[in-house]
Amino acid sequence: MKRLICVTTLLFTLLAGQALAYNLIGADEVKANLDTKTPMVLIDIQVALEFDQHHLPGAIATYAYPVKSEQDTTKLDAAMNELHASDAPVVIVCPRGKGGAERAYDYLKANGVTEERLFILKDGQAGWPYPELVQGK
Repeated sequence: MKRLICVTTLLFTLLAGQALAYNLIGADEVKANLDTKTPMVLIDIQVALEFDQHHLPGAIATYAYPVKSEQDTTKLDAAMNELHASDAPVVIVCPRGKGGAERAYDYLKANGVTEERLFILKDGQAGWPYPELVQGK
């Protein structure tokens, strides 16, 4: 019985870890896509002030951060037509690439964007190491 509980706990822990896995994409790969004009959709969830100060070229401003309320997710809905009209990868740009990006990823996935297309920019806008590609004030 004790062994069954241990095995069940281990299995649950492994499955829970799998459920929380997100596709990440590094800044180097996003930069390469920008440089070669490889199709991708950049969904930026930063708040307006942050987006105005710094964002990636071609990013769609949603101002949905922190993606915790219905009002926040409604802001993501504005980009849905463009997302569904394309089969290009979708890169979510968050201030730091953590909770807000994960909630946006989950929301887009639940609304028909296939997980194979969804990526979170690792370390978010704050970790972007290519200032020559940053737009804003």
